[in-house]
Amino acid sequence: MNITELLEPFAATDRAALHHRDRTFTYRELAEQVQQVQAGLADAGVQPGDKVMLIAGTSPQFVAALFGILREGAVAVPINPLSPVPEMAPEIAAINPSLVFVGPAAAAAVAEIAPACPVVALMSAHYDGAIAFEDFLGEAPRRGVQRAPEDLALLIFTSGTAGLPKAAMLTHGNLAANIGQVDAHGAGLANADDVVLGALPLFHILGLNMLLGVFMRSGASIVLVERFDAHGALELVRRHGVTSVSGPPAMWQAWASLPDVGPEDFKTLRVAISGAAGLSREVANAVQERLGVPLSQGYGLTEAAPVLTLGAGTGAPATSVGRPVPGVSLRLVDHDGEDVPVGDEGEIWAKGDNIFPGYLDNPEATALALTEDGWLRTGDIGVVDDDGYLYIVDRRKDLIVVSGFNVFPGEVEAALLTHPDIEDAAVVGVAHPTTGESVRAFVVPVEGVPLDENEVIAHCESLMARYKCPQAVEVVSELPRGNAMGKLRRRNLRPAS
Repeated sequence: MNITELLEPFAATDRAALHHRDRTFTYRELAEQVQQVQAGLADAGVQPGDKVMLIAGTSPQFVAALFGILREGAVAVPINPLSPVPEMAPEIAAINPSLVFVGPAAAAAVAEIAPACPVVALMSAHYDGAIAFEDFLGEAPRRGVQRAPEDLALLIFTSGTAGLPKAAMLTHGNLAANIGQVDAHGAGLANADDVVLGALPLFHILGLNMLLGVFMRSGASIVLVERFDAHGALELVRRHGVTSVSGPPAMWQAWASLPDVGPEDFKTLRVAISGAAGLSREVANAVQERLGVPLSQGYGLTEAAPVLTLGAGTGAPATSVGRPVPGVSLRLVDHDGEDVPVGDEGEIWAKGDNIFPGYLDNPEATALALTEDGWLRTGDIGVVDDDGYLYIVDRRKDLIVVSGFNVFPGEVEAALLTHPDIEDAAVVGVAHPTTGESVRAFVVPVEGVPLDENEVIAHCESLMARYKCPQAVEVVSELPRGNAMGKLRRRNLRPAS
């Protein structure tokens, strides 16, 4: 098998596959370019199992490069192209890639971090030392390299269910299983007549396997969005007659907040899913009232490739994440790993062919995430009602979720403590009307040294992706710590709910 076989039923057709700016790419054109990327990789000496990084924004070239890497049997490693050098450097070092596809935003960073690594410029030929994408493409058509279901397809850096970022391993079998599970869920989620708004970033697993995997398997066409803004995306919905949109609550909230929007703008929409962060009743109601769009939710994790549950087609209330997709088993367990009664809260555990085998070169983190018999400990607390609908009620860890992206306090606190004028630091997640949560920092300055909030935030932005950085900084004289080991009590810093 090879996950790119999902394109084969439409590879010889002139069906629209991708819309980008003012151009449409057919499935035939995309399949040809995928084979050209594969040939270019082979010419460059890339072997099955080698790791190839994608550090670029959304574009047709990104899609072709991704499928070309996988078709050659190599492992694709997409990362956020807007990550600053201190965050990107350890990820590149951990992978030691054979080749990097890079976009304009990350070109300088990659040149600084990995000057000896071959680099292909996806969107421009003007990066020093980079090969232009058009010049990289090979000519000889090649068959897709067959892989076993357990062979790696993707490495996705994630904060996972605990700790600092690490590379989650996803196999061809994991990806194929989740595509099949979502398809088997039914409810008409994806069909060949769909026009899908591709507002999800393609370096995120939801964009990779839900947007590209599920919908391209069905023969749908995808309108690629390089960077979401409410007015621009709304124009794409109107122009292309978009029928399906999946995105975080912040996207739906932005549309519902526009003064000149109404149900007529979304008259072609038949599937509307909110995911990657919790959907509040207020946002769901606003979207229904302003846009005439009934939202349903889904739930998943990178480690699950990613979908575990869907509400669409189940009659689930908007505040529920629905029921497990076929082939996924869920348990709610207590601190002893015992199942809790219906109606009681418990940690969500998941099992299925979509569940990842672990983190790259990190057996300790893998053992924390997976039980010996293969259950994924999600770290999320849920409750199931009498109708079998799942609700996410809390997070067992201190995880903060900003617009669907995981932020672990320890990572942000470590960045804060590199500031020469900060003696101690703690961060917590606080409710935010558009991103679900935002990061709030509490810092203890070096005695007698004044601290400027904006300067502290700028310091963090020089070290990590912006979504991880504090939105607000509060200077305090001390942090709440308990017991002889000085354990930080973050719960004492969170605002009362």
